[in-house]
Amino acid sequence: MLQHTFTRAAAAITLLALSASALAEEAVDNPYGLSALWAQGDVVAKATLLILVIMSMGSWYVIFTKLTEQTRVLRFAKTAQDNFWSAGNVRQGADGLEADSPFRFIAEKGLEGASKHTGLLGNINFNDWVTMSIQRAMNNVQSRMQDGLAVLATVGSTAPFVGLFGTVWGIYNALVKIGMSGQASIDKVAGPVGESLIMTAIGLAVAVPAVLGYNWLVRRNKVAMEEVHAFGADLHAVLLGSATSGNVQK
Repeated sequence: MLQHTFTRAAAAITLLALSASALAEEAVDNPYGLSALWAQGDVVAKATLLILVIMSMGSWYVIFTKLTEQTRVLRFAKTAQDNFWSAGNVRQGADGLEADSPFRFIAEKGLEGASKHTGLLGNINFNDWVTMSIQRAMNNVQSRMQDGLAVLATVGSTAPFVGLFGTVWGIYNALVKIGMSGQASIDKVAGPVGESLIMTAIGLAVAVPAVLGYNWLVRRNKVAMEEVHAFGADLHAVLLGSATSGNVQK
């Protein structure tokens, strides 16, 4: 009885091994997979696939780097809210912020504008001059935070069309093979058509994360810039009050 059980178990294991081997061989020999797409594709098909891969890598790089940058800006905003306004003056408050904080950059530009209100610049109203100095600094921060978003917008809008180009090129190859063979058999059509469908799917797979990432990052940028604008408005009021009382320090 025990020997019969071992025999059945060995037969089952052998059958599973043969099935796995057959499946692996079938996967390797699949003429319509990604490996076949690369192996059988011409220069145009390979170039199209490489472009889509580069676009995908670029979009994911932008998404992760911008997400990290926005997280740091929001952390800097909390630090500025907790530490800056409790300082004795604007100079001390700016020195208490991180060196790479955009809020320190805005505070230093505001101080620089307040301290350089001399010469020809003295003809400008102090309020207007400080406002312009802080606004320029905030515009600089906003410009840096928007870096890379154009890449996501470009990828999201063009990747489907790049994939569609691969689709059109695959159908063209299918028609050429049908014309050369003189018969519309499935083995002559399935390969090129399969390549074209894969190109369409890859184009959509590249475009969708780029569009979603763009919308998400734009929303997070808006939240971060609200913190920046609120800080700039409060800093403007503090600098005007310090100038009135004579407490502006370089």
